[in-house]
Amino acid sequence: MTARRRVVVIGGGISGLATAALLAAEGDDVTLVEARDELGGRAGRWESEGFVFDTGPSWYLMPEVFDHFFRLLGTSAAEQLDLIRLDPGYRVYFEGSADGFDLPASGARDALVSLDPEAAKALDAYLASAAETYELATSRFLYSTYESLRPFLDRDLLARLPRLARLLAEPLDRFIRRHSSDLRVQQVLGYPAVFLGTSPAAAPSMYHLMSHLDIAQGVLYPRGGFSAVIESIARLARQRGARVLTSHRARRIVVEDGAVAGVEVETADGDAMLPADVVVSSADLHVTEQQLLNPPHRSRSESWWKTRDPGPGAVLALLGVRGELPELAHHTLFFTREWERGFDAIYGKDPRIPDPASLYVCRPSATDEVAPDGHENLFVLIPVPADTGIGAGGVDGEGSPIVEATVDAAIAQIGTWAGVPDLAERVVVRRTIGPADFERDFGAWRGGALGPAHTLRQSAVLRGSNASSRVRGLLYAGATTIPGIGLPMCLISAELIVKRLRGDLSAGPLQEPR
Repeated sequence: MTARRRVVVIGGGISGLATAALLAAEGDDVTLVEARDELGGRAGRWESEGFVFDTGPSWYLMPEVFDHFFRLLGTSAAEQLDLIRLDPGYRVYFEGSADGFDLPASGARDALVSLDPEAAKALDAYLASAAETYELATSRFLYSTYESLRPFLDRDLLARLPRLARLLAEPLDRFIRRHSSDLRVQQVLGYPAVFLGTSPAAAPSMYHLMSHLDIAQGVLYPRGGFSAVIESIARLARQRGARVLTSHRARRIVVEDGAVAGVEVETADGDAMLPADVVVSSADLHVTEQQLLNPPHRSRSESWWKTRDPGPGAVLALLGVRGELPELAHHTLFFTREWERGFDAIYGKDPRIPDPASLYVCRPSATDEVAPDGHENLFVLIPVPADTGIGAGGVDGEGSPIVEATVDAAIAQIGTWAGVPDLAERVVVRRTIGPADFERDFGAWRGGALGPAHTLRQSAVLRGSNASSRVRGLLYAGATTIPGIGLPMCLISAELIVKRLRGDLSAGPLQEPR
């Protein structure tokens, strides 16, 4: 009989849990170690005075990726989650306009065209192109480890190369402007770049495929919040035989003769050594390289990191509010008129907190029971530079002065734009989170909120391999490696670990069991 492969997975976020589940299902002997006493990573949960907050991801997009992942484990998203289609998918307040714009669950295309009727044909072409590009990405690129270029040399894909080259060479904002001259439309089509950790000016127009997600597919929500997603995957990992250990901090990846030998961990009972034939680190890649590996085993130098774009930081506010807030949808976006200045503030040569900022607000209490009766639950995201100097957050105004002032300004802006002038007075629970928290709690490089930006030189094959070039048996998963940022991408990164270990060079998803 062949001995079971011993695998240690570092990190209990969604990518680490998904990796543990898939490899345990492969028959491997899997141990996952998480430094904190709770699972989920950025997709965490915080409770206070009857309010239940998601502390990170809040958009359920690319449902077919979740469906595929669960089917690989012999179940389905329908069995694991209670998914609700949001209507509207989201609401937008444009600066200077008192009325919000709703993107309905049905007729989203017509709603978008109503903002710029003269551009109807151009917008139809844009959405058709987004659908085609999305299908191409999911079938040919997102599920590839890029170990071999052979899957990309078939006749059909080669015939599309000229168009793909144009989409890679042209910035997203310019591509959008060629389809509509209306600023509101440009913002609705351009804001998904933020999900990619970049700006419409820096993202390749290939990423216009993101508009297929919210406009064509719609937006879902898992009842119980995104902690329900984490709980489901953790449960499946344990059911498949993985050991999931919290309060176990990885201290060092042990390397012998050029290959992994195990992981040294710190626990409440002292240090321990977990032997391993394979180590999968879903920690931030900078942490893996600079803290968990000795210098001879690092694939990237510190100077290399200085040339990379960390994506945006974020100041978050978790607010419990007295009274109802029908002015806000489940998802509400606030776009400033000169939003290019906001992107320049975050990514430009003189980084600073945008003033005013384009904001995102999630009100899950519109859909779920996450607040006491007669109250609302708000999650507010203010994009800022990836700069730990902005500080950390706290409870009841105890965060750094910059973080607290940023949240105060955001609350005032939301109240004014949405027509809730007494919003600040109605806040009964308040917790803030700053870039320093992201660095301390998640090892986020430079305090970034999402992961390295999806600029051209940090996308697809240029994002970097999910296997160490210096250490045999060391693999990477999560938002800092391929395919990239976001919960669906993290699930795919887990599948890429399976493909790498199987020697599967194909570019598409793994075949699902019957």
